[in-house]
Amino acid sequence: MDGLSRFRPQPDHRFTFLQGFLKRPKEVGSIIPSSRFLEREVVRAAVSRDARVLVELGPGTGGTTRAVLSAMSAQAKLLAIEINPRFAHLLRCMPDPRLEVQEGSAAEILEALAAHRLPAADTIVSGIPFSTMPRELGLAILRSVHDSLAPGGVFVAYQVRDRVEDLGRVVFGRPQVKTVMLNVPPMRIYRWRKAF
Repeated sequence: MDGLSRFRPQPDHRFTFLQGFLKRPKEVGSIIPSSRFLEREVVRAAVSRDARVLVELGPGTGGTTRAVLSAMSAQAKLLAIEINPRFAHLLRCMPDPRLEVQEGSAAEILEALAAHRLPAADTIVSGIPFSTMPRELGLAILRSVHDSLAPGGVFVAYQVRDRVEDLGRVVFGRPQVKTVMLNVPPMRIYRWRKAF
């Protein structure tokens, strides 16, 4: 058994995830949570042992959240920003003091960091579906990501479609891209680094 297997969501969380998709498909973007293979690749792209402040946008029921928590250092903090109240409640039930949960919009990362007395982020991870939102909102979120990252910070987005790549080029430039086939549906992982 690999290290991430023990952090998989319980079956009732998968049902909650499906319910969230059925109620708000433009916010959730998938009918099932990420696979452990995708979580492993996201962690490899996003989490370094020296990262002290990490932000996750759209954590859903927390599968990727658990994977990030298991990889980050004991001194780090993870701020999860989730717009769905039911998902935010599930996240708050996770027994890890390094996790802070903010219910709200991904376009307000700076405000969320300030509310939790956290400095600029070393890493921001996003699973929110950029392909289902208006272009201006997607750009506003990406500008919020850019402004919330420390110099040299990393932004990682995992997506089904390439809309985030098009929008991200406007704000960050060209990304590194990797495709993970062992996920339903297959996902692309986009990675940018903010200039020093």
